[in-house]
Amino acid sequence: MRLARRLDSLRSNVFADMDRAKALSKAAGNPILDLSLGSSDLPVAAPVIEAIERSLHDPTTHGYLLHRETGEFRQAVARWYGDRYGVPVDPETEVLPLIGSQEGTAHLPLALLDPGDFALLLDPGYPSHIGGVALAGGQMYSMPLLAENDFLPVLEDIPAAVLAGSRMMVLSYPHNPTTAIAPLEFFQKAVNFCREYNLVLVHDFPYHDFYFDGTPAPPSILQADREKERSIEFFTFSKSYNMGGFRVGFAIGNAKLITALRQIKAMVDFNQYRGILNGAIVALTGNQDSVRETVETFRKRRDAFVAALDRIGWHVPRPKATMYVWARLPEPWRRDSAGFCTRLVAKTGIAVSPGAGFGKCGEGYVRFALVHDPDVLETAVERIAEFLHATDL
Repeated sequence: MRLARRLDSLRSNVFADMDRAKALSKAAGNPILDLSLGSSDLPVAAPVIEAIERSLHDPTTHGYLLHRETGEFRQAVARWYGDRYGVPVDPETEVLPLIGSQEGTAHLPLALLDPGDFALLLDPGYPSHIGGVALAGGQMYSMPLLAENDFLPVLEDIPAAVLAGSRMMVLSYPHNPTTAIAPLEFFQKAVNFCREYNLVLVHDFPYHDFYFDGTPAPPSILQADREKERSIEFFTFSKSYNMGGFRVGFAIGNAKLITALRQIKAMVDFNQYRGILNGAIVALTGNQDSVRETVETFRKRRDAFVAALDRIGWHVPRPKATMYVWARLPEPWRRDSAGFCTRLVAKTGIAVSPGAGFGKCGEGYVRFALVHDPDVLETAVERIAEFLHATDL
């Protein structure tokens, strides 16, 4: 049978590739220590679980949930955002519930791109940004993120011919995988750039709480586009509230863009279970002690992991944000991050993500997800050191 050609560009995915490598290593008898996936190992706060549990016993929550019935959640989102970022939001026209922010970033290109239109994407960047453009039949122009530019794209380097056919630009800061933060001044520049070239500005913002060491709070793109002229921003409960498996997020932004994404969403799903939204409301409206505890936990893990790498002679910058460490590979692996990760998990059971899986400019790096306690992370580094010093690679 013949399958659609659009699947050709989706054959390789960093997480799927590492999942296969982990399965092979496990089958060979290695216990897997997984640092490849940014899925928090921390528990969801008790009040959130209790709200979901109460919903389970309420039969009125068991049916389909249409958009009109998500009003309480949208109102909570609008209040939370306005209080935090100082930009008023209309819960009726400028907020959309999502089954995780990845749903939104993957579906939005279907509402913006005709076949052949360009999307401007970060390289390295998150795989769903690429996948959504591919599914929409769009073309991708990669904006290189280099250490010498603080992992920010140089907008002036985008060719005029590409800009003439472009419809959207995707940013995401604090950035996965590089851990970089973009200042408000860069966002203001990006908004002006997108205004000049009539582009929609998309900002994926899952790590808004994950910043350390007195670093200023990462800005929202809507603080640079306060009238929501051309911007949309995606949020998730997966990181701050450890709710990855619950699949809940939301979009805030330009009313026309929210309506367009809602049209796509209406053809694909209704919404998630009402009880999950009830728990999400409690997460947003309750005290944020659990968020602060989560962030502090990842700060301690970062410190322990970076110190352990330093002890084995693998020196990396101390990340100011996110739940990752982005590490330049030692020689001789700098041109084969996928080979390094595949061989590492096969030999040691330690799974990490190859930088090349996030884009061409990720080659030469690996991403470590800090999803274990410090003692486990230190053990992982010891095993990595043994791998690096082995002679039978």
